[in-house]
Amino acid sequence: MRTSLRFLTAAALALAWACSVHPKTGPRLDRNLLTPEQFANHGYNTAYEVVEAMRSNWLTERGTDSFQSPGKVQVYFDGIRLGGVETLRTVDLRPVTYIRFFDGIAATARWGLDHGQGAIYVSTHPISEMVAPTPPSAGHAAAESINGS
Repeated sequence: MRTSLRFLTAAALALAWACSVHPKTGPRLDRNLLTPEQFANHGYNTAYEVVEAMRSNWLTERGTDSFQSPGKVQVYFDGIRLGGVETLRTVDLRPVTYIRFFDGIAATARWGLDHGQGAIYVSTHPISEMVAPTPPSAGHAAAESINGS
């Protein structure tokens, strides 16, 4: 009886302590977004240097999506498709306002089937105009096909 009372008391104290610990408040870090506040003053010159140093996993392909023509991570600069990740070496970092990574599902929904490995979007526009994954809604697409739009 005495042992179980001690155990219950210890469990109650542990539960009370766990409930009193508050998680950090404030903005959550978006792991798919890099901003100048994160990469300024580090001596980087190109977008490739930033991504390689801070999010190197964005540069690697994730498995084989096709044996005949395997996909590559695609790079966009202000809405213009540049090509594979090597093209990031040609993007000067000074005017860049953000770099965003889209996983394969989000990139495919936004740009098409040849984006199964994901996409890196580099922008010089304000972050308030940030490109976000916007997959087409099934109902909207069905209504357009019925209306012939």
